[in-house]
Amino acid sequence: MENYSYFSDEAAGASPGGRQMLNKVPEVTIFFWIIKILSTTVGETAADFLNFKLNLGLTNTTFVMCGLLLITLFLQFRSRKYVPGIYWLAVVLISVVGTLVSDNLVDNFGVTLETTTITFTLVLLVTFVAWYASEKTLSIHSIYTTKREAFYWSAILFTFALGTSAGDLTAESLNLGYWKSALMFAALIGVVTIAYYRFKLNAVLAFWIVYILTRPLGASLGDYLSQPRDEGGLGLGTVGTSAIFLVTILSLVIYLTKTRRDEIPLPRSAEESSVTHGEQVSP
Repeated sequence: MENYSYFSDEAAGASPGGRQMLNKVPEVTIFFWIIKILSTTVGETAADFLNFKLNLGLTNTTFVMCGLLLITLFLQFRSRKYVPGIYWLAVVLISVVGTLVSDNLVDNFGVTLETTTITFTLVLLVTFVAWYASEKTLSIHSIYTTKREAFYWSAILFTFALGTSAGDLTAESLNLGYWKSALMFAALIGVVTIAYYRFKLNAVLAFWIVYILTRPLGASLGDYLSQPRDEGGLGLGTVGTSAIFLVTILSLVIYLTKTRRDEIPLPRSAEESSVTHGEQVSP
């Protein structure tokens, strides 16, 4: 749900102060949204599995997952182009960490879900404002400098934290239940989709709204699938739910790695620039 101008304001890698690289994120295809929703669900169930089933506790789980995320982001930032395995591993881990950030604030520090939802909303807005003020674009088709990538992953983290808080707020605090919450967020995504295709809602705005909404959708789905039946779930458990979704994500990532169907094509000027700087560009 992005526009397809690819590079909105500069030739690839030409931003001042940024090192030469190709676009670092995937094209927005149906595979993008499927893996995104699956990863949000895994973020919810995997955090619960590590916290409760393995008895690591919330604090230890947070330290472990933050460490793994930092290592993965290091590899992601070092890469000079989009690599499906590294990118989607970062998304899955940041989904888990986003969940843990919200859970720590609520469970360890006693912050209400209403407060965390509002706070993460404001922090995300500040991130977008700072990103746009600095780069004059929020398009994911322009993630080809280190600064833009830093803004991008910061926004992703806050969308996951916000989605966790919003999903828990509607399902638990507002007593809507898991499947009703999932339907509500799915309906909101449908409204944005219609606004984009029918009423020409700005592509970048539509993308980020849907990206934010898929997090509470995935969180609600994860809780619905994994929680016991007497608590309104299907009783699949965190192990079963996480395993099913992780295998599906892995299968799709392998498929995309082989087919390269989600790579963003480069304009001619970007190809020439990359070749000039010694970057191998595939046809």
